[in-house]
Amino acid sequence: MDERTVNWINRLGAFCGTRDIPELTQGALERAYGFRQADVLVLFGGSILCGGDILADAMREQVAKRTVIVGGEGHTTQALRDTVHREIPQICTQGLPEAQVFAAYLNLRYGLAADFLECTSTNCGNNITCLLELLRERHVDWDSMILCQDAAMQRRMDAGLRKYAPRATIINFASYAVKTAVRHGELAIEYPPRGMWTPMRYLELLMGEIPRLMDNESGYGPRGKGYIAHVDVPEEVLEAFEGLRKEYAGLVRRANPLYASREDGPHQSEW
Repeated sequence: MDERTVNWINRLGAFCGTRDIPELTQGALERAYGFRQADVLVLFGGSILCGGDILADAMREQVAKRTVIVGGEGHTTQALRDTVHREIPQICTQGLPEAQVFAAYLNLRYGLAADFLECTSTNCGNNITCLLELLRERHVDWDSMILCQDAAMQRRMDAGLRKYAPRATIINFASYAVKTAVRHGELAIEYPPRGMWTPMRYLELLMGEIPRLMDNESGYGPRGKGYIAHVDVPEEVLEAFEGLRKEYAGLVRRANPLYASREDGPHQSEW
């Protein structure tokens, strides 16, 4: 592990974990978008535990008219269950969908409750489609939405929503922003937030994102699988990914068919 490798990882992290405003406050929204409240704020269950803290702060700041927690069971769910149970042992997380895990955490730690929970989605793709269906069922009209997802998956979540709502105002706020460093010859996370992945798990998640974000035959963009809107991946990000792939080829995460969208059939697995 050397500084060049660390710089590559941080380049991927900064690209994937986009934040469109520096903080989730009414003032930041007004300066950037001209309004003090978004219509909807969504926390996605793929986030590490600090996403619950971000949601609580945002709710107290009243940055959105409605709040939603989205998530059933996917490839990150068990890690969230384990972390929340360690953090607050009285929360029995066994078998709970991500949305209910975060809801219990939000209630016991902060005394807050989201307006809606979506508990059936299994991947980044149907996180979006199930969310939109829920909002339609509840007759929630919206033009602006704040998305809060794990930093590794934030950019893909944005592209997923842009596919279905290209004219909406989408505000990204990844649930954390971290940098990696070398400590005693090993990869380390500087100032890790609550529930942070191990360094190698974080690297694995980041490396799995770049092929998915590509708009080519094998990617998820319109010229590939068509799961997301087009994403411009900068050349320096591609260079960083290729450098990391030479060193960590086995860390490029494949989709898990266990979490495929039911309507997609067996050939289209987890986004």
